[in-house]
Amino acid sequence: MDTIAAVSTALAPGGIGIIRISGPKAINIVKKFFKSSDGQDLEKIGGYRAKLGKAFDESGVIDEVIVLIFRAPRSYTGENVAEISCHGGVYIAKKILNLALKNGAKLAKAGEFTKRAFLNGKIDLSKAEAVADLISAQGEKAERLAISGLEGNINKKISEIKSFLIDIVAELSVWADYPEDDIPQAKEFSLKKNLSKVKSELLKISEKEKAIRALNEGLKVSIVGCPNVGKSSLLNLLTGYQRAIVTDIAGTTRDIVDGHTMLGEIPIKLFDTAGIRDSKDTVEKIGVDKAKQYLIDSDLAFVLFDGSRKLTVEDMEVINLVNKDKAIAIINKIDLGICKEISEINKFFKKVVKMSTKESLGVEDLKNAVYDFINMDSLSTSEPFVSGQRQFDVINRAILAIEEIESAVNSGVTLDAVTVLVQNSIEILGEITGENVSEEIIDKIFSNFCVGK
Repeated sequence: MDTIAAVSTALAPGGIGIIRISGPKAINIVKKFFKSSDGQDLEKIGGYRAKLGKAFDESGVIDEVIVLIFRAPRSYTGENVAEISCHGGVYIAKKILNLALKNGAKLAKAGEFTKRAFLNGKIDLSKAEAVADLISAQGEKAERLAISGLEGNINKKISEIKSFLIDIVAELSVWADYPEDDIPQAKEFSLKKNLSKVKSELLKISEKEKAIRALNEGLKVSIVGCPNVGKSSLLNLLTGYQRAIVTDIAGTTRDIVDGHTMLGEIPIKLFDTAGIRDSKDTVEKIGVDKAKQYLIDSDLAFVLFDGSRKLTVEDMEVINLVNKDKAIAIINKIDLGICKEISEINKFFKKVVKMSTKESLGVEDLKNAVYDFINMDSLSTSEPFVSGQRQFDVINRAILAIEEIESAVNSGVTLDAVTVLVQNSIEILGEITGENVSEEIIDKIFSNFCVGK
């Protein structure tokens, strides 16, 4: 196995920079360009020990550094690891990294340290993905959920479900040993009940998908509506600065203006679109066409209406255009008074929020509506959850597998066939922790990590 090295801290000026080296020759490589202050040989010290000294090359001292030694298998990767802390700065960190490469290390690929931790049995695949979630967490909730993953909560839950399914296989095997006897009704009922219980547990995990994806990946949100209903004002209010031009002239926004913000715990990418209406202006028409396309591609739409007036024909065109299951209606300009007829909006949308972008009113109500949309209440850091599209795909495939077993039992297929189907569902669940995944999937997962992790 090659010894790998990379800069593990950001390549930017900072207090310290850390160069991580892992593999069988890690300590030997470092000793070639490091001298400890007390003269002790690095290869003679134990793990979890730090040494102050100097890194040098043929021209002389590069920096005063601290080298921290970890001995296999008690390290992050399960291999010998040396971490060199130098004074922060791109030049110094890269120079020390180049010394490691010059003396026998190979440059680590993205996520290769964590991949080695997985391959060496230090963590399972779900914990490895939790590491990535922790690095990218943008809020407290996302951080706590990532920590829950690192603590192995989903691993424990999946193990419980698999153990339950293994018991079902064992029971089916006993029944299959006596093919001349029919399955007693009580036992058949017990089998169906147990399968239903497994499916229920999996569905509880699956229903968290929208909230977890929103926390980890954020939401793409289009702001749509007729001209002059306050779309650009909403973008400016939520982002906290004048991102878009605001005037009383209809059709000011002709192209897509975007902005990033946090709405509560949710990262949001907002797209302020051109006011949707028929227009003979070539540029505005292009903007309206773009608005319609962004509406299709977005996870959610904020659909704005002027609450001080009745719904117009153009408002109705917008209403007919949007997917109501992916939309929150916003009655804006409530500071001007609310027209009674505007309440008709409640007929079309499940979620309606009243706001005044001018007076900064209703932001908390909008946040709560978004939380309802993603089912945020389904999340609890004390409960198991899966993370990322890959894991949710596995859970949803497992649910389909259980439903296939239920259908087979109801159809009266042989017990041997039912047993094979149950065993298949166990193998599917093993993909969560990495027991049954291809090398291609493993490579893809770790390629999404940063270099040095």
